[in-house]
Amino acid sequence: MIKHLDGAVIPTGFDVPVEPLRRAAHYTGEPGCIAEARDFAARFVEQLRTEWCAGMDDRFGGDVLLVVSELVTNADRHSNGPYILELEGTDTSVTVAVYDSSDALPRRFPKDPRRIGRHGLEIVHAITAEVTADRIPVGKRVRAVLAVTAD
Repeated sequence: MIKHLDGAVIPTGFDVPVEPLRRAAHYTGEPGCIAEARDFAARFVEQLRTEWCAGMDDRFGGDVLLVVSELVTNADRHSNGPYILELEGTDTSVTVAVYDSSDALPRRFPKDPRRIGRHGLEIVHAITAEVTADRIPVGKRVRAVLAVTAD
């Protein structure tokens, strides 16, 4: 933002691009890691609300926790090793990425209300704007982007 005072241009410093809020956590896969990841994500959402003044409603915060829970649970179940949760957010979106050691990409099963279990990725697709899964040199990354919904 630039203020104009009697023909003089005075930079206010607010016109500098702001980096997204980024946080990452490493989990061993020990019991309790999924709950720790949800707690980590809850603190991230609160920090995004306070530091970025992101006008997100409570449901959005719950959606972020649900996506974190589903993706971390998948990493916990299907990889033979530790995993990393990476969160990135602004006032318009939150990206949840989970890295694990398995190179097997997740499968999204067709909708079937009679099926017990295996609905996690179906849920993630339903509440996010974008979901991608990529192989990386040490395994895979599953990434989901949520568009912020205002209060």
